[in-house]
Amino acid sequence: MIAHKSERPFQWINGMAFALFSLSMIAPLIHLAAVSLSSTQYTEAKQVYFWPKGLQFDVYKTIFGMDQLWRSLGVSVTITVFGTVIALLFTSTLAYALSRPIMAGRKIVLRAVVITFVFSAPMIPSYLVVRALHMEDTLWALMVPGALAAFNIIIMKTFFQGISVEMYEAAKIDGCTEAGLFGKIAVPLSMPVFATIALFHSVSQWNSYFHALIYIRSKELLPVQVLLRNLVISDEASSMVDSNFGDASIMSTPEMMKAGIILFATLPIIIVYPFLQKYFVKGATLGALKE
Repeated sequence: MIAHKSERPFQWINGMAFALFSLSMIAPLIHLAAVSLSSTQYTEAKQVYFWPKGLQFDVYKTIFGMDQLWRSLGVSVTITVFGTVIALLFTSTLAYALSRPIMAGRKIVLRAVVITFVFSAPMIPSYLVVRALHMEDTLWALMVPGALAAFNIIIMKTFFQGISVEMYEAAKIDGCTEAGLFGKIAVPLSMPVFATIALFHSVSQWNSYFHALIYIRSKELLPVQVLLRNLVISDEASSMVDSNFGDASIMSTPEMMKAGIILFATLPIIIVYPFLQKYFVKGATLGALKE
């Protein structure tokens, strides 16, 4: 009991430090929300910090009526969902093959996978491959090239290797093929690692915009992160509003529109993340120990 009491000061200090660290990460979002909900006279005077002044919702009325944003949000959701499914399919099949001793040349393939940790594919050859496969200016270009990641492959391979060999042998005695072993034993027993990889990839896919800048030409296929990039770098907030609503921009400043659009594009993944955060924690040590 004495030892437990002696640890309380450290626990309080540790808790306060993490609370302050968390607040420092939440503060920018709170500031964006306050700016987007304030009236123009306060935002232009730079008087808004963490609480809205002159509460108004004109910015979000404008944002919710912008077809371009909804279309881009739909593109982001599509490539995140289907891109994650494709990544799980490619990663799980390759990782399972690498985990099986009977695979011929698996050590060479594994070394090739590990090399990608250090040397990534150059941009120009990657672009030429995508164009040669006729995926340029399609959503496939945003989902297929990044479907395989060495880190995810190694995590899933290590997890597959941790499955009891006796289970595989018993299934083989019952006449199960390698495809059956994968679908009936490896996959059902590996749901935690599937959830972890899915979360890793979906967050990365949602936040990605560089591939879209390279491969996509049609505005209808641009994900929402590209619009955010254009807002921050190219300052297109006013032109986006003018093209949709004419003089509607007089009800808000470019800074207010930027804040509102950033929140609009960021909230979906922020809402999903807390419910799945435990898989990130599990993913940090997944496959670290073997029997």
